[in-house]
Amino acid sequence: MVFHPDQKRRFIPLESNPEVFTELIQNLGSQGLKFQDVYSVDDSELLGLVERPVHSLVFIYPGDSKAELDKKSIAQGSEPYMLSGDAENAIWFRQTIPGACGLYAILHALSNGSARKMIPSSSAFDQFLQECIPLAPDGRAEVFEASTALEEAHSKAALQGCTPPPSLEEDQPPAHYCAFVRGKDNHIYEMNGNLNGPLDKGVVISEHEDMLCEKALGVVRKFIQLEEGKNPSFSLMALVNSTF
Repeated sequence: MVFHPDQKRRFIPLESNPEVFTELIQNLGSQGLKFQDVYSVDDSELLGLVERPVHSLVFIYPGDSKAELDKKSIAQGSEPYMLSGDAENAIWFRQTIPGACGLYAILHALSNGSARKMIPSSSAFDQFLQECIPLAPDGRAEVFEASTALEEAHSKAALQGCTPPPSLEEDQPPAHYCAFVRGKDNHIYEMNGNLNGPLDKGVVISEHEDMLCEKALGVVRKFIQLEEGKNPSFSLMALVNSTF
């Protein structure tokens, strides 16, 4: 079933909390991975606290930011993204459910780059991914919306955290999530389910560089700098190996 706005289906938004995100991916069977806060994109001492290698990044930013509005405007005027399978450099999911942008960011972070190789073949997430990969975005949306495993994992995680979750009737919070991932071509892609496919940032990293290398940090800094001194709230999480 493809989502239609009049159906009013929506998920409780996830708190920007690495423990919440980690619980969600581990509920889906990815026990070897976890999320960790990145407290700065400039301070070498704080960056040194992040475990390496970093497989991908999840970025949280105001949904009404200039960068987001500009990209949505461009996406509305472009041809629909229809790639799938081997034709894709990065596996992308279109967001069709309000309130679920955190889950879509997780899907993008897990489905691409080195993280994808760490998904157990017997896990619920691997089964979901194998079903989705051959499909175009509309088909993937149908699989997503029919997945009880994804919905249950999201619901459990959304009830955790340090702040009470909003009700489904409340207006959706202004924050939005996206992921930065390594594509098969070693380009860095911005993965945002509200856009029209993966957004190639025009930055290439080597096989020996991870997603917290200087080039990747430069992509995040550029995003922040587009706000032109408005000083909005941003936060960043890294997907890293788990030792427990």
